[in-house]
Amino acid sequence: MSQQGDKPAAHEDDWWRALYDKSARDTGPSGAPDSLDARFDSVSDAVGPEPEPDPVEGDHPATVVPLPGPRLPEAGPAPEPPGLPRTVAVGRAPWEAPAGPSRPQTFAVRQPPPPVPPAVQPPERPTVGHVGDRPPTYEAEPAALPESVADALDDLVPDTVLDGARYGTYTLRAASVRGDSARFRGEPRRDALLTARFGAGDGALVLVAVAGGGRGDGQDRPAAADACRWIGGAVARSHARLSEDIRAGRRGDLKSGLHRLTDRTYGKLRARAAELGLEPSAYTAGLRCLLLPADPECRTRVFFGIGPGGVLRLRGGAWEDLDPEVRPAAGGAADEQGPDGDRLTMDLQITTPSSPRAGSAPPPAEPFRFRASVARPGDTLLLCGNGLAEPMRGEPALAGELARRWSSGGPPGLPAYLADIQLRTKGYADDRTGAAVWEA
Repeated sequence: MSQQGDKPAAHEDDWWRALYDKSARDTGPSGAPDSLDARFDSVSDAVGPEPEPDPVEGDHPATVVPLPGPRLPEAGPAPEPPGLPRTVAVGRAPWEAPAGPSRPQTFAVRQPPPPVPPAVQPPERPTVGHVGDRPPTYEAEPAALPESVADALDDLVPDTVLDGARYGTYTLRAASVRGDSARFRGEPRRDALLTARFGAGDGALVLVAVAGGGRGDGQDRPAAADACRWIGGAVARSHARLSEDIRAGRRGDLKSGLHRLTDRTYGKLRARAAELGLEPSAYTAGLRCLLLPADPECRTRVFFGIGPGGVLRLRGGAWEDLDPEVRPAAGGAADEQGPDGDRLTMDLQITTPSSPRAGSAPPPAEPFRFRASVARPGDTLLLCGNGLAEPMRGEPALAGELARRWSSGGPPGLPAYLADIQLRTKGYADDRTGAAVWEA
């Protein structure tokens, strides 16, 4: 049958029978002249009469296309003529050679890439893990944003602050992250972080300030930001003298000078509390600071501050708590005993503004803490707020994991450091703020 389902014309069947019919007599050798004209006449007689010339273009013979006969009911596919090769495609003339290769051909099959195991993470994509036998209750990523209003958009606090620098022989990494509990409840980050450079060249001085309080009514967040901003301004105005004292090793001058700057900062906090109609204890924050000279010849690192938090040093794969020991002094005040035996009693000599509430007492004096130490190659110094200091001291698994990560391979990049600071521990859901200094 043809492609249209019609039966082939009668003369086509005659042509096939004339060539392939087994009942036809074999011509065999013949005495007839075997010339080209005789062969042509023989084939012409087998195919049929020569077509009539085209009435329009009489000089060129036209191809006769047989008209299809009447359509008959479908009775299934017509049987192939005997001897028809199976490779002949429908619609191809019988005398045309089969298309494509005459023998089987192989093709390359493209295999899909092997699946990536779930435990394998793409390179350079740090993940936040946890220590302990089970993860904390809250999710590892922020869930809710703090509520905001139209006239207080300047007071919005980002979930995370990340910073870093390299001067002299050290590399600095600093981050402040909203705690798991605040992320879940849509509360703002209460910790504040300040990193600033004052001056230029070898005389430049880098200040890192960390401030924060406990959970409260939200007033501690502005207090922490104010504490960082005011201590930063005080150091900026005195940075030339402070840098000179650090490089010259004038420990006593440094201690008394930084004590006065810290005292003025807390005096401003108390004055601000009075302006807001709050108790002094309701508008305060712990403040921890590091002073890092840019001079590569100076490896002195200076810590000072007031309130909760911590300063730790990783040396030889083990953590050392460098927080100065505070001992009660005569008269109920507190003084600080450093490793060298020097003392500085906490006596701020600042007139406290009158409390807006009658009969309220001023907050108890917080001891001023100071420590100057010489860094060794390979040391890592960690200054942290209370939200990171508590798990570092209370959860050995956290301290051990950070020691393992930070003991070799040099300082991490900013994304990796952020993941390290967020290493989660069940039972500790406050803000995480810390600044680490790697010594080359």
